Amino acid sequence: MKKALFFVFLCSVWLATPAKAQKFGYVDTEFIFSKMPEYQKALGEIDKFTDKWSKDIQDKYVELEKLQRAYQAEEILLTEDMKRERQRVLSDKEREARDYNNKVFGYQGLLFEKKKELMKAPMELVNRAIEKVSLQKKLDFMFDKASDFVMLYTNPKHDYTDYVMEELNLDTKPTAGNAPANKATTTKPK
Repeated sequence: MKKALFFVFLCSVWLATPAKAQKFGYVDTEFIFSKMPEYQKALGEIDKFTDKWSKDIQDKYVELEKLQRAYQAEEILLTEDMKRERQRVLSDKEREARDYNNKVFGYQGLLFEKKKELMKAPMELVNRAIEKVSLQKKLDFMFDKASDFVMLYTNPKHDYTDYVMEELNLDTKPTAGNAPANKATTTKPK
């Protein structure tokens, strides 16, 4: 009898507790970043570093190619010791160019580190704005439409991109060719 009463008591407590629905929303960070001058400036800086490092690597390969042509032109005049020395120099230069390429563009190379450094400030701004909007709107979850997380359908009423952009003092109007799908207007077929 006591077990039955305890069970009834637990059920009544459970039923009396109001169920709280979780609120969620999403933003399009790709669209937000496209409107941020800080992000555009960072992209420009990354492009400058990429171009400089690409030119440095290209110069190393041009130098290597010149040395190879010189070696091929003089090969028949060289002694075996001279040939081995030239081949060693060519091999060292090729390894140096390849190593520098890997150091710059390889996994977690200089370009990766520079991107991380330059993108930190714009990303922190956006993250703070998203957090502030989420707290203001009492959201439990905020998703990023531009992330790898696939969103097969999004109801525009849950789109908080404009609120985040207002928090960042950015223009909320989409530019031509830059409009996200949820911002585009649609007309009904006749």
